[in-house]
Amino acid sequence: MTINGQVINYTATTGYLQLKTEDGKPKANIFFVAYTKDGVTDRKVRPMTYTFNGGPGSSSVWLHMGIIGPKRVLMSDKGDVLSPPYSYVDNEYSWLDKTDMVFLDPVTTGYSRAVTGENDKQFHGYDEDIQSMGEAIRLYATRYDRWHSPKFLAGESYGTTRAAGLSEYLQSKYKFYLNGVVLISSILNMQTARFDIGNDLPFPLFLPTYAATAWYHKKLDADLQRDLKTTLKEVEAFALGEYHTALMKGSDLTAAEYENIVNKLSRYTGLSKDYIRQTNLRIDIHKFDKELRREEGLTVGRLDSRFTGRDYNDVGVTPEFDPSNDGTISGPYSAALNHYVRAELKFKNDLPYEILGGRVQPWNYNNVQNRYLNVAESLRKAMAVNPYLKVWVLCGYYDLATPYFAAEYTFSTMGLRPEQKKNVNFTYYEAGHMLYVHKPSLIQVKKDADKLYNDVMKEINSAPVK
Repeated sequence: MTINGQVINYTATTGYLQLKTEDGKPKANIFFVAYTKDGVTDRKVRPMTYTFNGGPGSSSVWLHMGIIGPKRVLMSDKGDVLSPPYSYVDNEYSWLDKTDMVFLDPVTTGYSRAVTGENDKQFHGYDEDIQSMGEAIRLYATRYDRWHSPKFLAGESYGTTRAAGLSEYLQSKYKFYLNGVVLISSILNMQTARFDIGNDLPFPLFLPTYAATAWYHKKLDADLQRDLKTTLKEVEAFALGEYHTALMKGSDLTAAEYENIVNKLSRYTGLSKDYIRQTNLRIDIHKFDKELRREEGLTVGRLDSRFTGRDYNDVGVTPEFDPSNDGTISGPYSAALNHYVRAELKFKNDLPYEILGGRVQPWNYNNVQNRYLNVAESLRKAMAVNPYLKVWVLCGYYDLATPYFAAEYTFSTMGLRPEQKKNVNFTYYEAGHMLYVHKPSLIQVKKDADKLYNDVMKEINSAPVK
């Protein structure tokens, strides 16, 4: 294939990595698809990127056939679905010119399964997943001789949670040190996205994305509609200042203070003042999705709030479905992967390829009973031990699943030292959770990815030889 004018000859390898106990007892088969550039004689100069999605319960299909791999699902430039039966094309924005890559499906996603006689629930939890995916990465690096390659992880959504956990686990368990971690639509601290009674943290952190969504749908006052980024700066300052303070004061707010917050929340969200009062200043994401365009009979998407859908009726509290997931991307990606793997890669398997489902539920969070999972500390520890570890955080302005402001908050409160903060880079795109379905964002991501790999390789090549 051709990327940035360069012809890349590559080999695709697909199959299973079998997880075993040390005495050789099989436990599970991890399905993978790997792409390696041909003609590379020195693997020390060829990066290797280990890639997965999230869920929990998602296969790696989204990053595989949406952004990083050599093929991508064909959609409109905005990200609208084209007519079935769908198609895919060569991905001229693939990262294959910069890095080899392997896409890994956690147990019970994709074609990955526990072996006969083993309970798949033993892999369905935070700690269990980190251990099994860590072993799969170690096994691939060992079997395919990639220990000397520069090493990267790339995860999306819960895959960023996994990547942060793996950054410390791989380092401490196997002394497997990384050069970079790519966090696409990042969520490291679950408290930032749980709308529980008594947890007011999500409300100010989601507010800028509510404002971006209202801006996109032209629901804001004229002065706020002029420029998205200028508007978001104003909203961010309000969210961290007056709004956060008001939530902390709770019922101790004066009537004047309360009405001031009502007026500004209405101004920044496009929702009525009466509705803001009904929420007691606390706007839940799913209710926002239903309320913003209720008068027009439309709901907005959670994964990508640019998209709209219609429910059976308009009286519900929350949407019946996510128009940016069920109504947009699931069908094309499922059709593409199932055809591509069998017809082109010649991998014959009659199992259903589990794209994104509930077979891993309930997910085991026993490691954080009575508290929220927060893996930011795992990433901080990895960065403290490994001062060369680079972290790239990719955020979509219209992502209501993992809002950009929550990711910023997480990194600003995780206790990074100044020298560590220099190793973190945020980039932003006018897209949603799967930011690559928006073609202008996909093109920009490729440029940003090139910079990451170029910078890391430049640092490696400039290191003094002793």
